[in-house]
Amino acid sequence: MSYREYKSLQRHKQRVRNQKQSSDVILSAPDKPLIIIVTFLVITGFLAIFSATAPKCMREGVNVASFLIKQLLFAGVGFFVMGFFAKFDYHKLEKFNNKFLWIVLILLCIVKFTPLGMEINGARRWMNLGFMQLQPSEFAKPLFCMLIASTFKNKVKLLDSDTIVKTLIPLLIVLFLVFKQPNLSMVIILFMTGLSLYIAAGGPLLLLGIGGGIVGVGALSMIPKLLHGYQMDRITIWLNPGSDAQGKGYNIIQSLIAFASGGLNGTGYGGSIQKLAYLPECHTDFIFSIIAEEFGFLGCFFIIGLFAALVNRGMRISKRCPDMYGKLLALGITFIFGFQAFLNMSVASSLLPVTGVTLPFISYGGTSIIVFLGMVGILLNISKQRIKRIRTNVNE
Repeated sequence: MSYREYKSLQRHKQRVRNQKQSSDVILSAPDKPLIIIVTFLVITGFLAIFSATAPKCMREGVNVASFLIKQLLFAGVGFFVMGFFAKFDYHKLEKFNNKFLWIVLILLCIVKFTPLGMEINGARRWMNLGFMQLQPSEFAKPLFCMLIASTFKNKVKLLDSDTIVKTLIPLLIVLFLVFKQPNLSMVIILFMTGLSLYIAAGGPLLLLGIGGGIVGVGALSMIPKLLHGYQMDRITIWLNPGSDAQGKGYNIIQSLIAFASGGLNGTGYGGSIQKLAYLPECHTDFIFSIIAEEFGFLGCFFIIGLFAALVNRGMRISKRCPDMYGKLLALGITFIFGFQAFLNMSVASSLLPVTGVTLPFISYGGTSIIVFLGMVGILLNISKQRIKRIRTNVNE
């Protein structure tokens, strides 16, 4: 058999496999419950941002709706990106893995090593583009999902040379650049996303246990050297906020006061006292505290319910997807939504130390909402293809 005949035979076999797979797959409209849930979250974010930022705008003598207007513009771009990816076949994303990786690496290096990088509160995480502050580390979230899903879609070969060179080393470089910003909360999110996909893909638990043990022992011994001083302070203050009530423990104490003031029903929309210069960053990291104060336990329960429903839809989409790449991609995106929301709400309620992570779809931030809505678009596209269910007639 000649080489040309061999290649022709291989192409024929591939067409047969594709036809067989397509016969087992049905196309449907994008997942409507997911669209409704995300829309509710974004609208809730608009309301919370306006309430949290209006007093600040009044103090600064600017339009009271300036933050809301900016967020509306960012959300408009985000919904456009979501619509694009909802129509873009997710299978084709693999072709852009390397290009996307280089873009993220270049952006992270620009932030770290050039004057375009902005330093705010001791962290160098943003690029000043004039009309907005771009946060390149946000793009690492879909990058991790795409690369890991592509690597583990057939079989988990963690120690394979191709996996190490094409996936592990590039992702470790990304983690290192994000860690040096410093942005420990983003490192935790990215690492946990990779770990969840490794387990979901059927990675050997023995190898995970050995690696986890080595990393755990090393981390415990190196934590004082690796973590910055303020990061260690966050842990000690979390254990006893009252030890420095007017200093390092101020934010978390004010956040807890907001929760206590909200009670069951809350003080009403716009009735928050903590947003009147008492609670810093109340429109980003601690926006859940303002929601808790104005809408009480019932409002918090509503937000938690929306995120629980979002995770549920994402898991259903992953389960119904006909191919492993789509399953892992949907699972990674869903994990990021749920895990980041859990981190933010846990920090606001002092369940975890302060990490500086935003509440997805709700907190103020242009890059954040654009990236999150873009990932929703990918999830919607995955939801359009699902395994055909065979119905049998059991009535005789």
